[in-house]
Amino acid sequence: MFAAVISKVLSLKSGTVSIAALAASTIDALPAGSEQLAHVLVSGAARPPLGWVEFCARQPRECAGTTTAPRDLALSRTAWIYLVRVNNWVNETIKPLSDLEHWGVVERWSYPDDGYGDCEDYVLLKRRMLIQSGWPRGALLVTVVHDQNDKGHAVLTVTTDKGDYVLDNQNTDILLWSDTGYRFFKRQSQSNPKQPVSLSDPQRAIATATSR
Repeated sequence: MFAAVISKVLSLKSGTVSIAALAASTIDALPAGSEQLAHVLVSGAARPPLGWVEFCARQPRECAGTTTAPRDLALSRTAWIYLVRVNNWVNETIKPLSDLEHWGVVERWSYPDDGYGDCEDYVLLKRRMLIQSGWPRGALLVTVVHDQNDKGHAVLTVTTDKGDYVLDNQNTDILLWSDTGYRFFKRQSQSNPKQPVSLSDPQRAIATATSR
């Protein structure tokens, strides 16, 4: 099933010119002054989200992995274009639906194989498509943030040699993590997919200090 989906994504032609232009403007250099914020700071171990634990219990093969050395993706222009295509395809194809409406429970992480899902389900599908395309699992990290309204939200972080980029169903653009406006709390460890790590947000610390 997903081999056909990935083939369809690769064959997409709409927006090719704009995607290429975006790749040229984004990959060549990080925004001025952002170098020190290219990567989120990891501050220690954290508890896994309950939804992730239950998802892994239902589909253990999807969470399988051994402890490995952290690996960042080499973000070539070709890789960026493919990343944009996957992000756009999933965001445009999957229709938003809360777990309560979908499954009758408050929280359930699952693949949106019926075409409906909430933020975690968008993340899981993007992650699976990229892994099945040969991208390193340790660079595709399920991440928990708080949005501008201080509500919990899930995004996919792609760790690259040019920084940590965020795939988000609430934003069509793929942004450097420090440009999202989110507060970052925890994500999967790069070395162990079952062990999340807590995150430090230097931007928030700077803003707090400045306001005193």
